[in-house]
Amino acid sequence: MEHRRLGLSGPSVSAIGLGCWNFAGPYGPTTEQESHETLAAARDLGVNLIDTANVYGMGISETVIGNYLRHNPGHFRVATKAGIRRDPATGARYFDNSADHLRSELEASLKRLGVDHVDLFYVHRREADRPIEEVTGTLQRFIEEGKIGGFGFSEIAPSSLKLAHAVAPMTAVQSEYSLWTRQPELGMVEACSDLGVALVAFCPLGRGILASQAPNPASFGAADFRKHNPRFVEPNLARNIEAVAPFKAYAGDLGTTPVALAIAWLLSRGSHVIPIPGTRSAIHLEECVKGAELRLGATELAEIGRILPRGFAHGDRYSREQSNGVEGYC
Repeated sequence: MEHRRLGLSGPSVSAIGLGCWNFAGPYGPTTEQESHETLAAARDLGVNLIDTANVYGMGISETVIGNYLRHNPGHFRVATKAGIRRDPATGARYFDNSADHLRSELEASLKRLGVDHVDLFYVHRREADRPIEEVTGTLQRFIEEGKIGGFGFSEIAPSSLKLAHAVAPMTAVQSEYSLWTRQPELGMVEACSDLGVALVAFCPLGRGILASQAPNPASFGAADFRKHNPRFVEPNLARNIEAVAPFKAYAGDLGTTPVALAIAWLLSRGSHVIPIPGTRSAIHLEECVKGAELRLGATELAEIGRILPRGFAHGDRYSREQSNGVEGYC
């Protein structure tokens, strides 16, 4: 497995990480045993970066990971997040980047994970009314206390990255980035490269649209994130399935799978880009890892760009409710 560096001075990690939201069941029911089998497969495949958050199943994902790490310590670099809260009366989501909240949530995450520090700690969503410089100072103190190895922000704008990085070197920005979500190419890919910040790409397979088998809405459970996502409701879903069909055929022409080809394309965007496909299946993870073995030349990249040009996707990537807290730019 190729390795890449988390930031200018962070640890060397596998070029592909493992997103662990799925361990909490957002795309269908799962079991702790299934998640542990996926973690074991990740270890065997050379994947050593795992990504979770305190709100994934309200602590379930971290607890599942912690139970695995207690019996299998020493292999994984762990990233987690905090900063999202819900109003107990209304259930409305809001954001809290205060030092007290981030500290208490970090401590709770460490306890669930069964570790005394994490390698990377993200602010999951930025609190708009709190200066990012203040929040960065809080995160830097966590580094000085030995609780985290580095810090990052998720779904921020390049301008926010630069403000925070001026206070202390940021390790990573996490953004949705794939062949059907190209917004990071409007400044974030370049800004991260210029500053030596890793760009950790979540949903690199477009929440399954780029998988070999097209998503089937009939299989979406009540809690499935895609059930109310604009790109997965009709007529957009049918149009998107039709749009990606030539890409899947091209993957076959190259003797590979659309999953591996989509991952290889992301890895070609820059040596600082680290995809973290989320899965609860060891078989699916192995397919993702094959993308790190592909080397795409100018001809292949041009053909992929012709088949799936920027902006091909039908529908917004988030509904209005889902987009709450995501910083827009450009």
